[in-house]
Amino acid sequence: MIDYKLLEALATVVECEGFERAGAVLGISQSAVSQRIKTLEVRLGQPVLVRSPALKATPAGQRLLNHVQQVQLLERDLATSLPAISEPSTRLRIALNADSLATWWADAIGDFCCQEDLLLDLVIEDQDVGLRRMREGDVAACLCSAQQPVAGARSVYLGSMTYRPLATPDFIQRHFPDGFSPEALANAPMIVFGPNDQLQNRFLAQCGFQGSAPHHLCPSSEGFVKLALAGMGYGMIPEIQAQQELEAGTLVSIAPDQSLRVDLYWHFWRHSGGVMDRLTRTLTNTHSLNR
Repeated sequence: MIDYKLLEALATVVECEGFERAGAVLGISQSAVSQRIKTLEVRLGQPVLVRSPALKATPAGQRLLNHVQQVQLLERDLATSLPAISEPSTRLRIALNADSLATWWADAIGDFCCQEDLLLDLVIEDQDVGLRRMREGDVAACLCSAQQPVAGARSVYLGSMTYRPLATPDFIQRHFPDGFSPEALANAPMIVFGPNDQLQNRFLAQCGFQGSAPHHLCPSSEGFVKLALAGMGYGMIPEIQAQQELEAGTLVSIAPDQSLRVDLYWHFWRHSGGVMDRLTRTLTNTHSLNR
């Protein structure tokens, strides 16, 4: 039989990225957390955590993390018919891209979370790599651009976001005085969300540009727009996020005939219980995304 106190310790260590913080969350000492992990590894006969160079779950640990997340969601369903075992609220750990969080996400799930007394633990990942968090057992669900689900999970198409290469009129006048060209692209500063952000590279490839270009790194969706408005560079910004700026003319496209569409898929474990099913229906029924 699995001792769920040991699994809870494993999940909390991975979530908190450390033993000391996990102990604070669980209300026990760091050494007690370490002892629970050690006991789990002894019972399994193999390690569940890799401690260096970075703390992460082993393949065995990932399977246990996937299991405990599904059990926690199923326990919530059981508590509906047996209120005595219920806890004040349920936490759901989800990976999603920053642009969705900055635009449509809150409107889509706000009422649902209030009605279900659901707490979210949101992990921000680029839409191209977010599925890795599910594969590693770190999250119970994921919003990303990958269509193919991991083993044991399902994926549902939610819609798409259209991105355009936006900058201020002054920026375009400075860096594209003779119009849109490969030479101008090679020298005009871009704004990039992070090292995993491939939207700018996809845009450049779509324009037939090969080579590197100067860029700012800005791991904030709201900050991304602010840097563009400050005339510091151009970047691929969702239309729904820059609607007011586009209407006011404070941001315009450096290539009006160019855009990128990013399809978004909702990934979740197959046997995650009623709350996940209801959340999935809420997301698929929302009209916040272009279908």
